[in-house]
Amino acid sequence: MSHPLFRRQGILFVISAPSGTGKSTLCENLRSTPDFIYSISCTTRPPRAGEEDGVDYHFLSQEDFLSKVRNGEMLEYAQVHGHHYYGTLKTTVKKALTQGTDVLLDIDVQGAASIRETDDPMVKDSLVDVFIMPPTLEELEKRLRKRGTETEEQVQQRLQTGKKESKMWPLYKYTILSGSMEEDLIKFRAIMRAERYLSRRLELNNVPHD
Repeated sequence: MSHPLFRRQGILFVISAPSGTGKSTLCENLRSTPDFIYSISCTTRPPRAGEEDGVDYHFLSQEDFLSKVRNGEMLEYAQVHGHHYYGTLKTTVKKALTQGTDVLLDIDVQGAASIRETDDPMVKDSLVDVFIMPPTLEELEKRLRKRGTETEEQVQQRLQTGKKESKMWPLYKYTILSGSMEEDLIKFRAIMRAERYLSRRLELNNVPHD
């Protein structure tokens, strides 16, 4: 007699936050565990010091990126700060979801909005979006300056963007008020566990016969 086994479709965890909130570091910590895949975004911006193609981002020329957009290969894409494009390849995400593998996407509020508006039923059903809210704008500025990777002009631009993005939190299913990295990690993992146990996500496989 076989025992019933639960199976489920993968969950698409989307995480957004104003630049400097610590989202990238949080995702790096989450990537150290093998229970989901981290979808690497495509971008037209040049690599920063220490970044690797295919590890941090898929670095594409603007021509290649826009060609993928025209061919319908992007799940979402956006032009950020009026300069570079960022986007997510559709095939990677949908293949994982079909196999029952959870996917983590680190994208901005524009990208998250695009995914919310998708007409793809699989993506819509699997979406769980999470916003990481900086405790204060002062703290956001402090974290941005601590990174030391932007010019003063870029810091001011990111702060202005951060103010606008912080107003988007009600659109997300979950909002985490950012604290220490350890606290953010615990909160995000609690969300992941709860979503995985939702009854509507489960279906019985190999149901025993009398």
